[in-house]
Amino acid sequence: MSTRGNPCGNDSEERMAQVFSTVNSKKPSVFKFEAFIPKSFVCWREGYSRKLILNDLIAGVTVAIIALPLSLALAIGSGVSPEKGLYTAIIAGFLTSLLGGSRVQIGGPAGAFMGIVAGIVAKYGGGASGYQALAICALMAGIILIIMGLMRLGSLIKFIPYPVTTGFTSGIAVIILSSQVNDFLGLSVATHPGFIEKWQAIIFGLSDINPLATAFALGSIIIMVAFRKLAPQVPGAIVVVAIAAIATAVFGIDAVNHPGGLETIGTKFGTLPDMLQAPSLPIKLGNWAEVKKALSQARALIPEAITIAVLCAIESLLCAVVADGMIGARHKSNCELLAQGTGNIASILFGGIPATGVIARTAANVKNGGRTPLAGMIHSITLLLMMVLLARYAVYIPLSVLAAILVLVAWNMAEIDHFRSIFKAPRSDIVVLLSTFGLTVLTDITVAVGAGMVMASLLFMKRMSEVTYIDTLRVNLDDDDVSTEIIERGDPSPLSSREVPNGVEVYEINGPFFFGAADKLKDTLHGIEYPPQVFILRMRRVSAIDATGMHALQEFYEKCRHDGTRLLLAGVHSQPIFAMTNYGLVDKIGQQNMFGNIDGALEKARELIGA
Repeated sequence: MSTRGNPCGNDSEERMAQVFSTVNSKKPSVFKFEAFIPKSFVCWREGYSRKLILNDLIAGVTVAIIALPLSLALAIGSGVSPEKGLYTAIIAGFLTSLLGGSRVQIGGPAGAFMGIVAGIVAKYGGGASGYQALAICALMAGIILIIMGLMRLGSLIKFIPYPVTTGFTSGIAVIILSSQVNDFLGLSVATHPGFIEKWQAIIFGLSDINPLATAFALGSIIIMVAFRKLAPQVPGAIVVVAIAAIATAVFGIDAVNHPGGLETIGTKFGTLPDMLQAPSLPIKLGNWAEVKKALSQARALIPEAITIAVLCAIESLLCAVVADGMIGARHKSNCELLAQGTGNIASILFGGIPATGVIARTAANVKNGGRTPLAGMIHSITLLLMMVLLARYAVYIPLSVLAAILVLVAWNMAEIDHFRSIFKAPRSDIVVLLSTFGLTVLTDITVAVGAGMVMASLLFMKRMSEVTYIDTLRVNLDDDDVSTEIIERGDPSPLSSREVPNGVEVYEINGPFFFGAADKLKDTLHGIEYPPQVFILRMRRVSAIDATGMHALQEFYEKCRHDGTRLLLAGVHSQPIFAMTNYGLVDKIGQQNMFGNIDGALEKARELIGA
């Protein structure tokens, strides 16, 4: 028997036996707690030098200065009172640094949540009732994140296609921009949930532009862009907030003291609290009617809770990856999910809103010397001190200035260059991008993410089915036949170098045997007119198999048994063997009918037909 060109060598059957031995002896893996030990504990074990503490202190204070105006603006843009943004940055920011899997990530309120949070609050009537529904939704999202972490799903987030993430991120940027036009221009048009209706109201209300508010907003953007270009180490947002608040207070140009004046935090929301509120649940457990109402809301809000959890996971893990590249470290994805879940639950208990890891504040932390989670915790403590000392002065901050800050946030989120680059990709990716973007803007992000993932999955199935094919290798052709040359050109283990006896059919599956390609096995094998005595299915190029593929293989085994044909498998890789063993398919086909290479299968076929 010839083994010429056999890439498996003479020990293929021994390796096949070793694989089966490994499969049969495999025991459930022990839960590894090391993967869930927070980076703050790791850094504590490594020890802190005076220089490291000083750098983290400087970075934490700097990030807190950046986070203060952003937290206020993001809360207002989300349809809740501004102090809730501070609560979120303080509580969720501290816990995600203390318990997280990244050394330098900063947690807090994020622009990614603005659209969905504002939608939930508005849907349930705004005010206290709207916030209660949001709190229930965010608590469920926190629980989902913890479950995702415990199930070690952190590594799966990276499989969300790039066109999907780019589409909904750019769509969120458009939503943020649209939501801020009213305050940016000082308009008083009614708020509309729909994107088109909102812009119609804005266009019809342009005659009521407040020149003072518009001037403050445009001036704020010019100053922030100038600081970014000329002095990037100085947080431009806090500069414009401070200048605008001082000008409003000194000249008395708020809407209360001056006709046609500026709408400020004080004129719209009143005085901000100067201390954290006591932790409490969003519902009174002793009130059965309220509990029943909350349970009904929870059932209705399951899609939104899943969306918030997925968004939080995507944003935080993407941020952690970016941070890893900046400091040359490696984060713990599942530990990070646990921390994000815990931080979101705690944020709600203290009256906050959903939170996640934020790239801009994390980058500022790294650039200012932050290297351990201590910087993130200092950022939260500094924010708390600033709230205690400066809350009374926040009433003078113009809403148009906070809107200008969010307009720049939206511009940065849009990533126009990345959006344009996908137009050079295959047409199917462009369709996914535009569909996700359009659905995010015109419907809501819950629908957009779901539809984008379904479309991307369907396209993946189509592509997998296109790269997987099944061909007959039963060649009894002359050596000079062109077909043989084309079929086996470059094959290190060609079938033409072996003798295939009559009554034996040899077919080969090329490519992953997933659900998209399972029908090809059925279609190919239905074309065999007379059942052979032995059927060899060569699987050396099948790197992976899923449940649908195994079901198709099982159906074919049943067909062979019904027709009196012996089924042999050749060249099966480790992953398919593990999967088929767990599925019970190896027990049905028989380990004795599976071979490490084609030579072992052909030798068995000769024994069976008596050749």
